[in-house]
Amino acid sequence: MAVFVPPQRHTHYQQLRQPREAIPGSISVRLVPLTLTAMVGRIKLCALLTFVYFLTLTKCDLGTDLAARIAPDTSPDVQEDAAKQLIQRVIGLRASQWFQVEVNRILDPSSYQISRLDNGRVLITGSNGVSVCKGFHYYLKFVLKKDFDWFKTHIELPEDWDPPNVTHRSKSSSPLIYYQNPCVWSYSFVWWQFDEWRRHIDWMAMMGINLVIAPNQETIWQDVYTELGLTPQEIEAHFAGPAFQAWQRMGNLRSWGGPLPPAHRQLQQLLQQRILAAQRELGMSVALPAFSGYVPTAMRRVFPNASFTQSDRWNHFPDPYCCVLFVEPQDPLFQQVGAMFLRRVIQVYGSNHIYFSDPFNEMMPRVREPNYVRYTAKAIYNSMQVVDADAVWLIQGWMFLKSVYWTNDLIEAYLTAVPRGRILALDLQSEQFPQYERTHSYYGQPFVWCMLNNFGGNLGLFGSAQLIPSGIIAARSMPNGSMVGVGITPEGIGQNYALFALTLEQAWSPDELQLEDWFEYFALTRYGVNDTRLSQVWQLLRESVYSFQGRERMRGKYTLNKRPSLHHYPWVWYNVTMVYEAWRLMLEAKETVPLNDNRRAIYEHDLVDITRQCLQLSFDRFYVNLKSACRHKQLNRVEYLAGKLLELFADMERILASGEHYLLGNWLEAAKRLAPSEEQRPIYEFNARNQLTSWGPNYQIPDYATKQWSGLMSDYFQPRWNMFLEAVIQALKTQTPFNYSEFKQRVENEIELPFSNHTKAYPTSPVGSTWNISHDIYEKWNAYSRDTLFLNYCQIAVTVAQTQKSGEEEW
Repeated sequence: MAVFVPPQRHTHYQQLRQPREAIPGSISVRLVPLTLTAMVGRIKLCALLTFVYFLTLTKCDLGTDLAARIAPDTSPDVQEDAAKQLIQRVIGLRASQWFQVEVNRILDPSSYQISRLDNGRVLITGSNGVSVCKGFHYYLKFVLKKDFDWFKTHIELPEDWDPPNVTHRSKSSSPLIYYQNPCVWSYSFVWWQFDEWRRHIDWMAMMGINLVIAPNQETIWQDVYTELGLTPQEIEAHFAGPAFQAWQRMGNLRSWGGPLPPAHRQLQQLLQQRILAAQRELGMSVALPAFSGYVPTAMRRVFPNASFTQSDRWNHFPDPYCCVLFVEPQDPLFQQVGAMFLRRVIQVYGSNHIYFSDPFNEMMPRVREPNYVRYTAKAIYNSMQVVDADAVWLIQGWMFLKSVYWTNDLIEAYLTAVPRGRILALDLQSEQFPQYERTHSYYGQPFVWCMLNNFGGNLGLFGSAQLIPSGIIAARSMPNGSMVGVGITPEGIGQNYALFALTLEQAWSPDELQLEDWFEYFALTRYGVNDTRLSQVWQLLRESVYSFQGRERMRGKYTLNKRPSLHHYPWVWYNVTMVYEAWRLMLEAKETVPLNDNRRAIYEHDLVDITRQCLQLSFDRFYVNLKSACRHKQLNRVEYLAGKLLELFADMERILASGEHYLLGNWLEAAKRLAPSEEQRPIYEFNARNQLTSWGPNYQIPDYATKQWSGLMSDYFQPRWNMFLEAVIQALKTQTPFNYSEFKQRVENEIELPFSNHTKAYPTSPVGSTWNISHDIYEKWNAYSRDTLFLNYCQIAVTVAQTQKSGEEEW
């Protein structure tokens, strides 16, 4: 088998630069009262000077300069010690003695060197701690042929191993490698404690990630609002529950899922401080929150003469939970609040001179005029700059997807209101909806090419593998472009790891990765065995589920996860038989997977995932046949297909229950453990359940963050479909139209809304043998698929589902 080795055509450095001046670890904070004229004049002067400076920079220099500006001032000794501890956690104390690390700032930024010392130890030298850890990952993957992922961060090495003699140098082609989405903090990180974070930070460093965000801010806002004159009750009424804080922070909602216990806010701030310390010790830069303009509705009482605008009603949330106030940027209160908040943020968390603020995330500006958005951008940046003269503003380009509203002149006004190089834009979903092209490389502002892929943390194998390497290389090569990095921005993690690993590896590599080679080597290092069947599994997935190149919005709302209806339109973009073949090969390859180094656990995790995907596809096939049978009023056929759909739910529950990372119980128990007291556990469990199902007080964003987990299958999805199928069969028997309005009311009141308040406990450990269960399901559904009496050929097309609005569903 051909073993994939990264391209050796790296940029080597013959001359080492002199050390850069130390970047200050702290900044002096001085608020300067400015008149409107003085503020605009100051920004214009700064913009002119900055523009002249940046004219002399190449694209590479732009990224390198920006990365240096926001780099933490952590000493080499501290970074070396942090890298040593990481290596010890990953491979254990004994094996870690074979590695020696060094942080040497005279190396080129984001680079490392690997060599073998005379004493037999492996020396990894890097420009910072992250680069050392990236070099360590290279050694594990390409020298020892061992790898890790989100769930596996410990690697076993043989007791008698002799480190191979390897000499290797590498420099990142991306000065900035970014990770995180504000939503992932609510969809995936929300219940984490420091042990989970410690492992995840190790993973980040080894993947070369050097820029992240730290969004926790509620305790700081409590202090700011108190100083401004709000009462404790008014403050409590504003904060959302723990599972919904991401959207409260972006101004989308308020209060839902609350009240938030003050002890929770304090504990989360302490946790954030530990996370920040661990990240900065490794040399990571961390963006902190800045003021985006949104404040509690009670601010009208304290500032009756201030200029406020009530925000839009987001996703139909009712009045108690929507429509916070937006401080108009021309009002002096904007600068007052913004400076107060950021000054406290820096006091609590320190600073790397980079701050994120998104005033229009799925919210529209009050005035659709260039001057208004330009002034808003200036006001936000000024509120940063008066506190930190070196401030860089990190923004999401997500809002620009609404091209009907965000015309090119509005975007240009918004982005050019701030000096070039002082905005860093995240092109949030470059793999499908790149905005850097229509914005002419963000009108000269540096941007990061990002791969999003996941919404709401949904499970489901899908993605656009081919567009990742080609898209990154094309963006880098764009004439007069301003791309300075690559990032991953999923709303949730825990699925489709291969695509995120591919993106981060391409971020570092100067040459376009060849997908066939890359996936072949991925299988080798993932399972620890050179087996053609396992290699073929990933080639089949590459050519099927990971081959999407369309414009349809993939949101993970699969038919079996949706509220039942006869008006769903399943669609796929690949030959589904390829996924079934991958399933068969996975089952066949069981005995070749080693038992050591936790490889069997990874194999079983993937086997659950592929089994789940195939059952999901089988559900779609039986469902479209059910629709056909209903149209033709074939009662016997409908009853047969309904029985098979319910049987599929039972099989889905069985296979998911066998997987450690597919259990509802783990999610609920983690939520309850985070509660500061026993009395507060119910509100945490409510948050955890509601986010997965109704997402709001009355089904506001239904099934958006749903998961195909054991527990949800048996007690949520299956009961909904059981109720639906019984009603459909009854309508056929009585020869009456199926009343969808009646079903909708019943399923909401009897299953969907009550689920958030249930307290049933679920298993937190796997049940049954994954391979035995998967094999049994494979044999059963393979036989069912050959049925010709009731299962006709009905195509699952690539189409866009339509919304059923009438009270009765047509057959």
